[in-house]
Amino acid sequence: MKLRIGDKVRFLNETGEGVITRFKDKDSVFVEISDGFEIPYAIKQLVPIHTELIINTEVDNMDINPETVISDAIYFVIEPDHEMPLLVNDYNLYLFNSSSYIIMYTYSIKDEAYYQTLKHGEVGAYQKVLLKQVKINFFKEYSDHKIECLFYKNMHFKSQTPIAEIVLINQKSLNASTLIKHDEFKLPVYAFLLKDEFVVQQNIEQQLSNEDVSRLSSIKEFKQSPKQSKSHKEQLRNLEKEVDLHIEELVDNSSGMSNHEMLNIQLERFEKELDKAIESGAKKIVFIHGVGNGRLKHEIQTILKGMKGVNFQDGSYKLYGFGATQVNIL
Repeated sequence: MKLRIGDKVRFLNETGEGVITRFKDKDSVFVEISDGFEIPYAIKQLVPIHTELIINTEVDNMDINPETVISDAIYFVIEPDHEMPLLVNDYNLYLFNSSSYIIMYTYSIKDEAYYQTLKHGEVGAYQKVLLKQVKINFFKEYSDHKIECLFYKNMHFKSQTPIAEIVLINQKSLNASTLIKHDEFKLPVYAFLLKDEFVVQQNIEQQLSNEDVSRLSSIKEFKQSPKQSKSHKEQLRNLEKEVDLHIEELVDNSSGMSNHEMLNIQLERFEKELDKAIESGAKKIVFIHGVGNGRLKHEIQTILKGMKGVNFQDGSYKLYGFGATQVNIL
């Protein structure tokens, strides 16, 4: 369990609660109680509060009640960047681990017939991790969001069943969902429960049946499909890609769209194609953005400046004039 300065905690073996003000050593902290006194406590004698999202579809909003009994749970959380729906521009997607387990996770979206992993890693107990920042059009293009989790602790623990949940998100489902206030997030959020049943006593370990053992014994080796040889030029072509970001190439009809809407669509396609190129092992991708007023080129290069593992330059003048940016994937 990881605690931070400012966390509200409840005492495990006595009545009362307080706020962590500073660390004494690796095993203990100072807690300020209601009368203002600081008292040292062992970390193992403290329980964090305000860690469970309360979801009740019967009410518009629910704040966390300090007296609520805390239970382990995992949530997929969507945080708008504004409280008024009409003023929302971005959404932050989180995996919120309101449990005492460490989680190894993957987050994927369904791209046509296949899933594409956007982020994977580890999130500690009672912590959240930012999965991605997106625009509303992201949900129009990708509605299937798959989260897979494995659970463990760095000590003896009860084994838990892994989860693989698919959350369907679109504008309609968001409009029908309830925004929830929670201390872990600055603004009200949409929360989708992934897991709340954690095994306490039940033994979930399974034994191989005789049939399983027989099938495994019959497998002598894993056979791979024979590799087809490719010429050096073909291999180079597979490592390079070209993407046209002109709006007429991305939508059937752009009439009636504002410049802001068109820019958002172009940037979403840019991020999608760059992610796919990195995942596929491409070495170079050229984005054709045209000259115009230079806004799209500026936004693309601003994003690239903040990324690790890539560098960029102007595309070939001979091929694209001043209207392209070449991204080199390191």
